Amino acid sequence: MAAEVSGGELAKTSGISASMLSRIERGLVSPSVETLERLAQGLHVPTSRFFSDQARRTDFCHVRAGHGVLVDRIGAVADYRYELLGHLLSGNLFVEPYLVTLLPGADPYVTFQHPGLKFLYFLSGGVTYRYGGKSVGVRAGDSLLFEATALHGIEAIHTQPVSYLSVVFTLRE
Repeated sequence: MAAEVSGGELAKTSGISASMLSRIERGLVSPSVETLERLAQGLHVPTSRFFSDQARRTDFCHVRAGHGVLVDRIGAVADYRYELLGHLLSGNLFVEPYLVTLLPGADPYVTFQHPGLKFLYFLSGGVTYRYGGKSVGVRAGDSLLFEATALHGIEAIHTQPVSYLSVVFTLRE
C-alpha cells in the first residue's frame, strides 16, 4: 500500500498536514504516538511496522515432511488429527496451515464455525462436505474456499483414508 500512496494522499487520509509529513520524512521532527497511529491507519499497516526492521526481519518457516507439530485441539472432534505445517510471527495476517487426517474412528462433524477464510485441498478419500445449507461431494484433488463463520464440516465419509490441507486466514487484532 505504501508504494501506491503519494505524500499528499497519505497526509489527507491520515489527517495530518503535508508539511508535517514532509518534516517527519526528512527527520526534522519526531512524530507523536497519535501521529504515528494516524499514519499507520492511512497506510493500512499496524503501528508496530514503524518500529520493526523489515529489511532484516522476514519470517520464514520450513517444516520437513512428517515433522509438523501435532496439535491437541481441546474440544475438537475425536479422531481428527491436526498437524501444524507452519507458523509466522509477523504481519497483519494470521495463517494456520494444517494437514488434517481422519483416523479410522472419525465421525462426520458439521458444526465447525470460526472467524476468517478457510481453504481446503483434499489429498485423499471422498466425503460430502456441508457449508451452511449446501452439501457438495469432494474427493482427492478437489478444493473448497469459504468464509468460516458459517457452520461447516464433513457431513459423510465415503472413501477412506481421508486427508486434506486446511488453511485458515484471519486478521491479527
